[in-house]
Amino acid sequence: MVKTKELFDENIERMNLYYIFIFILLILFQNDVSGQVISGIVRDNNHEFIAGAQIQNLRNNIHTHTGEGGNFELENVVNGDTIKVSHIGYKSNYAVVTSLIDFIEIVLQVKSISLDEIVISPKLNALNIISDLDIQITPVNSSQDILRQIPGLFIGQHAGGGKAEQIFLRGFDIDHGTDIAISVDGLPVNMVSHAHGQGYADLHFLIPETLNNIDFGKGPYYANKGNLNTAGYVNFNTKDALDNSLIKLEIGEFKTQRVLGMLDLINTEDSKTKSYIATEFISSDGPFESPQNFNRINFFGKLSKKIAEFDKVSFTFSHFTSEWDASGQIPQRAVDRGLISRFGAIDDTEGGQTSRTNFIAKHRKFISNNSYVTTTLFYSFYEFELYSNFTFFLEDPINGDQIRQRENRNLFGLHSEYYQTFKANQFTGNWEIGIQIRADKSKDNELSHTLNRQTTLNQIQLGDINETNTGAYINAELNFGKWTLNSGLRFDYFDFQYNDALFTSYETKSSNKSILNPKLNILYNFDKNLQFYIKSGKGFHSNDTRVVLTKGGEKTLPAAFGTDAGFIWKPIPHMLINTAYWYLFSEQEFVYVGDAGIVEPSGQTQRHGVDLSVRYQLSKWIFWDLDANYSHARATNEDKRNNFIPLAPDFILVSEVQVRHPSGIYGGLEFRYMDDRPANTDNSITAKGYSVTNLNIGIELKRLNFGLQIQNLFDTNWNETQFATKSKLANELVPFEEIHFTPGTPFFLKGLIEYNF
Repeated sequence: MVKTKELFDENIERMNLYYIFIFILLILFQNDVSGQVISGIVRDNNHEFIAGAQIQNLRNNIHTHTGEGGNFELENVVNGDTIKVSHIGYKSNYAVVTSLIDFIEIVLQVKSISLDEIVISPKLNALNIISDLDIQITPVNSSQDILRQIPGLFIGQHAGGGKAEQIFLRGFDIDHGTDIAISVDGLPVNMVSHAHGQGYADLHFLIPETLNNIDFGKGPYYANKGNLNTAGYVNFNTKDALDNSLIKLEIGEFKTQRVLGMLDLINTEDSKTKSYIATEFISSDGPFESPQNFNRINFFGKLSKKIAEFDKVSFTFSHFTSEWDASGQIPQRAVDRGLISRFGAIDDTEGGQTSRTNFIAKHRKFISNNSYVTTTLFYSFYEFELYSNFTFFLEDPINGDQIRQRENRNLFGLHSEYYQTFKANQFTGNWEIGIQIRADKSKDNELSHTLNRQTTLNQIQLGDINETNTGAYINAELNFGKWTLNSGLRFDYFDFQYNDALFTSYETKSSNKSILNPKLNILYNFDKNLQFYIKSGKGFHSNDTRVVLTKGGEKTLPAAFGTDAGFIWKPIPHMLINTAYWYLFSEQEFVYVGDAGIVEPSGQTQRHGVDLSVRYQLSKWIFWDLDANYSHARATNEDKRNNFIPLAPDFILVSEVQVRHPSGIYGGLEFRYMDDRPANTDNSITAKGYSVTNLNIGIELKRLNFGLQIQNLFDTNWNETQFATKSKLANELVPFEEIHFTPGTPFFLKGLIEYNF
């Protein structure tokens, strides 16, 4: 066994050296060459730069793509050549070269997405193209809908709508965000060392109508992504300006209502200054017998200004507050015995309240036509209080087992990056270097035993957490012929501190740790309709500060090694297929269970599976999509009878047909399916799978939009979240371990009216 571990460590060391060698090799190719080259920039009619646009010389078919700032350089050009500029979601434009000296500026007009416009290239991120398609075609009307735009990602809610969703992705029960890094405009959403669990990601401060696009990726393959990026990352980018102002009203069953207002404040003729505000109010009692009394208020404001043509700043402010009651997770036996209904409660005093205030400042400056610096500063003030009861009367037969989790937090940091493109002999490419700093100061991070939200019976944990993460990375991309190599190296340093307020004397426990993570991705473009790729990289499983300090002898930042092998293919002009086989090995997965204040050990794990995404445009106004994902997740240091990873999904499927007719009529039918999955390590308890169908129809007129949405069209009995829990009811002599669940929404009808001005 010792020899096996030594061989494993030796192979890992060799892998790291290989990645570093490849990275250094890429950097050494940076040398200037001569040639007839034209430079230019591509923007939209709002003066926003367009990244990833294809620039093609129609004479010789040589092409390139715009960088992050819309800039490009095209080789082997002579006077008289016609240049075609295209990007999905925009009308193609053409320019005739009359001078090899002049700087070319090309404007693209927005249009409906058509799949036949997609040209597969090294710059194409298939996942992002798929999400762009889905956002334009599929209505996004809630923060839950936003998360569902990620192919292969499933969510579940189990606390009255105010709590962050439970997330499933690539064989992970990610809980509320433990192994996925989520951000909005560069602001981290995840809360590390949170009172309810590591990586808690409450996205409810994001108003869906402010969303512009989604940048996401699966696996630990990205040098500019660090902590929590194990299964993947998601960055939501908001709009800089509105096309128009609007008012929207939604009314549905269970006393559900939503009011949204978005107002365009400034949009100068030269588009140098833009600003808008948005605010929403949501309330609902939900389908439960004990009304959830849920309400949420959101405010969002954004100002962007061009200091110069290639020098831009933006400022974003947002605030949200929410409170709710909840019926909690109920035991299956209580429903089977007729003690309560599916929408009843054992303890209906659960619930909570939370708020978050965010400020983001971003500056992007172009130093030259092929280089720029982007710097983002962010700050959040956050409050959280949650009351739950998972075991009822197991621990305290008199008062019950209700717990309170509470904290308030200051989160601040920055991300600064330098980016440059280059040419060398027969090569082109780019490189970037960046630094990230994040500091979390969680005060009075508490776990207490309470009664009916009113009385604190005893404090289980109470303390202050200070966690600082400093990261630095360098990344290079090299393009030659049909091949693209991308190599990166990332360094992370963590400082963990905890002051335990329940100690008799003041004492700060502390620890620090660093980790080096190489990345290597290879792409081969067979032609404009087919691309093969292999992605590989080392990341790490993120641990709570209390795990690090409790498990001092274990790995603080256990490594995770992943690889993807797949292809992007357009077999016909109106179809796009992306599929990959993936593998992820994790050295260790200790998990801090905030509900109990304990650490659950989990050793080495191994996950692998297949992802399949298909997008097909049946006509100009009918679209069909399919996302199917198979995963096999097991603990490798357990025997086969006890190596199941609880709640890890093995098969999920989402399929949808959407209609967007030129007359303004629209509609969609969505089918979502999750298979049965093990709820405990020996698979003796099963979390039952489910399928749900949703429908939306409506019509968009010149200024008005009328819509109707139906969730759970066929009124299926389904369990949205499920857990294997040992609990004891008030009249029981012995406890039982079985499925405890939160029922999914029954047939739910909601109408909307929107006015644009």
